Amino acid sequence: MIIDIDRLPSEGLKVCRDFEFFNVELVEKNAVFCEHVHAEISVRKVGEEVFIKGRVRTCLSFVCSRCLLPFEFPIDSSFDLISFPEELDAGKYQLDRDDLNKYFYYTRKVDLKEIVLEQLNLTFPVKPLCTEDCQGICPICGKIIKSGECLCVANESDPRLKKLKIFLRDKR
Repeated sequence: MIIDIDRLPSEGLKVCRDFEFFNVELVEKNAVFCEHVHAEISVRKVGEEVFIKGRVRTCLSFVCSRCLLPFEFPIDSSFDLISFPEELDAGKYQLDRDDLNKYFYYTRKVDLKEIVLEQLNLTFPVKPLCTEDCQGICPICGKIIKSGECLCVANESDPRLKKLKIFLRDKR
């Protein structure tokens, strides 16, 4: 959905709609949408600046980085953006760490679908985990540790600590 900045009403515009993304490049390559993306966005123009405030909700399926099992990851994220015209992007206006909510528009139009996709990518975990305490796959038997089928980790100790174990036993 593309918004023409010059035709934006003075009171702004509120958009509440569902987006579907097909064949888009997501930051997390294994992510799959479980449902449509619901977005509530308000767009307001003050001078040449465009203020975009919104909320994005959806659910994605990720593959756990440790155990390789798929899991669902709900997303409910709010955002606040300020968009400036391209003239300010000529090196005069520099963005610093506190300006990550600012960007530039180049065609007097703002693509809300692109903004929604960007906001989704920003909410993705760096390392998707099914649970915070996921222990992954056993390096000995190859079974998933949290399933309870693997007893290797409980029985095996790190061979590098064998000498320490002997030392502590002899010290008693």
